[in-house]
Amino acid sequence: MSDAWTWTYLDSEGRELSGEHLVSTPFPSQSEAESWFGECWHELQDAGVDAVNLFHDGVRVYGPMSLRAAE
Repeated sequence: MSDAWTWTYLDSEGRELSGEHLVSTPFPSQSEAESWFGECWHELQDAGVDAVNLFHDGVRVYGPMSLRAAE
């Protein structure tokens, strides 16, 4: 097993998004993936991302996690 941590990005309808502006390269640890996300979630939201999923070696660890403020 490779130990790849990756994000998937969802729009407000729950459809998966992709594109140059969305990081698709894997992170070597959950900590690094979550640190990157903590620094970039506002930019993701500005790019139209509504929620994210975190995967470890192709298995979803958690998500969908909304980027919207709690009401």
